[in-house]
Amino acid sequence: MSFDEQLYKEKPFLKTAIGIVFILLLSFVSGYAIGKGGMAATMAFIGLPFGAIFMNKLFINPKIGIIGTMVMAFAAIGILRYIPGKPPLGLSIDGLLVMSYLSLFFKSTTRHVPWHKASSTITYLAIIWYLYILFEIVNPEVTSREAWFFASRGVGLYMVLIIPLVQMLLDNDKSFQQFILIWGIFSILGSIKGAMQLFVGPDFAEQAWLDAGNAGTHILFGKLRVFSFYSDAGQFGAAQAVTGVVFGILWMGCENKKRKRLYLIVSLLGFYGMLISGTRGAIAAPAAGGLMFLVLKKNFKLLIPGITLMILIYIFFRFTTIMNGNAQIRRMRTGFDPDNPSLMVRKRNQKILKTYMASRPIGAGIGQSFEWAARFTPNTYLATVPTDSWFVAVWVETGVIGLTLHLFILFYVLLYGTYLVMFKLRDPIIINRMTALLSGQAGVMLCSYGNGVLGQIPTSVMLYTSMAYITMAIKIERQRLGEITEEEKTQEAIYWTKKNEIKPL
Repeated sequence: MSFDEQLYKEKPFLKTAIGIVFILLLSFVSGYAIGKGGMAATMAFIGLPFGAIFMNKLFINPKIGIIGTMVMAFAAIGILRYIPGKPPLGLSIDGLLVMSYLSLFFKSTTRHVPWHKASSTITYLAIIWYLYILFEIVNPEVTSREAWFFASRGVGLYMVLIIPLVQMLLDNDKSFQQFILIWGIFSILGSIKGAMQLFVGPDFAEQAWLDAGNAGTHILFGKLRVFSFYSDAGQFGAAQAVTGVVFGILWMGCENKKRKRLYLIVSLLGFYGMLISGTRGAIAAPAAGGLMFLVLKKNFKLLIPGITLMILIYIFFRFTTIMNGNAQIRRMRTGFDPDNPSLMVRKRNQKILKTYMASRPIGAGIGQSFEWAARFTPNTYLATVPTDSWFVAVWVETGVIGLTLHLFILFYVLLYGTYLVMFKLRDPIIINRMTALLSGQAGVMLCSYGNGVLGQIPTSVMLYTSMAYITMAIKIERQRLGEITEEEKTQEAIYWTKKNEIKPL
């Protein structure tokens, strides 16, 4: 019996005696709250039953939690624009991840939960990284613990929570396809929504977001930088550029005709989203991802024309004015100008920060750099100096020690995955998948040099899930090739069964 079948045999919580009492109490409380709270409370309680049903399903099957995390990583920020009062919907991701672990802990009291599947080098590195993030609470430079709480989520918490969950709950070919499908569908929707903003214009909620102070960075020379339902145009452009790279490579190595068509559509719309975002730094994703792809293919005949194509693209943007009538092309072209005023400002800011950081080897503390400082401690020095780059922000907040550890983890996964693809993996399908994920990671890393891409959703969630799959490549390949031994099948059959039962093959 499969994992899902085993878990869904359990009696739902809402059908138990405790569940019935819970419903009765909830009815009284909701009636009182609606009477006192008006429309806001009414809307909250309308959604409450659906939330209760979802949580009931999650505690039966914790896999729903990590799948829900992927969905909310794309949807949360866009939904938030339409909700009055701006509730902390971004915390829903944290809640889903924590609830998934609570579900596993409760199940471990009666069932065999495969904790050991999460025992891997990348998990231990993620734990070390998060322990360092925790250590930053006592950094004497920290002026706001609240800023630490909010900033630490994107810097380290999601990584240490997502990777083990994926390794335990999504460690098979079917789950990988689900991950790719969610990524692809929401990327398509993102580009469609972006095109609507470009050709129809922002809707009432998006216009309100622009009017709230974001028009200065998203309407340049009368032209809208498309942001879709993402946090901003920078995140939208970079995320779609990475999507274009990943799904383009998946398309090239896919044998299933339906999936192949889907991958091509996602890839093309991803690159289209990159262009209409007006995000200059997003061009780094196809550059780094394309180069990574050529290296992993080990085809020097292909490597030479590939590098030649990159050089021609650079010449097109750097030394010509072709298609300058297109606002998106014109905006992208400025990213190749070494004398661009924006680039000069960034270099000047980095010089300022270099002087500031000279005496701070462990940094100024998590959440103390530009954006977070401007929000929580607007009167501090760092609130006035933009970091721009993700890696500059990590350097400022965690110091040279933290930046070194962070880069070590990223390059470890990149190099380990490269070793697997070039020397260990044998299945062409798995090789293609890992090549796509590694090329996407390379693209994220280079984009993050120019913008704060890596620590934002949905990119961070997609990246950490990808890293988990890269480290599970050999395991999934053995499953696909039918090389699982009888002993391993017996051990696998025990998972999720009751502890006082022995499940036969």
